[in-house]
Amino acid sequence: MLTLKMKNPDYVVYPAIFDNTNNDGFYTVTFPDIPDTVSQGKTLTDAMEQAPDAIAVALPDYPIYPKPSDIKKVQAENPDLVVSLVGVNMKEKLKQMRKRTIHKNVTIPVALADEADKQGINFSETLTKALEDKIKA
Repeated sequence: MLTLKMKNPDYVVYPAIFDNTNNDGFYTVTFPDIPDTVSQGKTLTDAMEQAPDAIAVALPDYPIYPKPSDIKKVQAENPDLVVSLVGVNMKEKLKQMRKRTIHKNVTIPVALADEADKQGINFSETLTKALEDKIKA
């Protein structure tokens, strides 16, 4: 039997619930279709700006992205809260997330570190290049 893997879309749109009740004015953002995915913001605007990142972090864990609910149904189930659609370009967000950097401690011989310092070698740049070369091999 032939099994075809469905390609997830590059751009997704999901309904989000923005709730500032009992949150000291902060808005908590939840997504009915993406359980355990939560974001927040100090204001509604801030919460709406943060919401796409929450989706972008959560969806790669799904082999097939969840089907978005009808926003009218979500609003009917949450009549006193702000419900809005949140869209995110997954392809671009994932590309941005891969470009993020993290701090790593490394151990190298003192003589090598001293010589690199004398030559003005950027350790982060050199390690990044070496890792890229190693991974391609």
